[in-house]
Amino acid sequence: MRIVPFLLAALIAGLAGCVHDVKLAGYAQPHAKLQVGGQPSAEQLRAFAAGGGVVIDLRGPDEARSFDEAALAAELGLRYVNLPVSGAADLTPARAESLHAALAAASGPVLLHCASGNRAGALLALEAARYEGLDAEAAIALGRSVGLKSLEPAVRERLGAQARP
Repeated sequence: MRIVPFLLAALIAGLAGCVHDVKLAGYAQPHAKLQVGGQPSAEQLRAFAAGGGVVIDLRGPDEARSFDEAALAAELGLRYVNLPVSGAADLTPARAESLHAALAAASGPVLLHCASGNRAGALLALEAARYEGLDAEAAIALGRSVGLKSLEPAVRERLGAQARP
């Protein structure tokens, strides 16, 4: 009879893991807990909320949205973190540290986004180099895999990486 509580606990843990297995179409998933991309729609945010978690929004308050993301996130029981990154000037060690702290504090899945994924990829690359120990090229590859494009030269500069031919 001792095995029954163990099996029950394992079953509950397994089911809990399924609750957090919400993959949004069009978003990169560099690891099981993190999805990265552009601005989610209200429907995508509702789908993500089925797994609980945290939304980290890199868009500034002046950027137009078709809905109040912070209010909808609160309504859905999601933790909402706004960490504005307007462009290359905001790709700072302090912003990378803030992203790292938000990722480390998340106990469930995380949706990291900007408008297109470019800023999210850039900041994630800097965070990964600084806190996850990735070398410059690996960090840039991670950033590219989740949307880094036009901000790559700024990321390379901050990481001290040479531009590739």
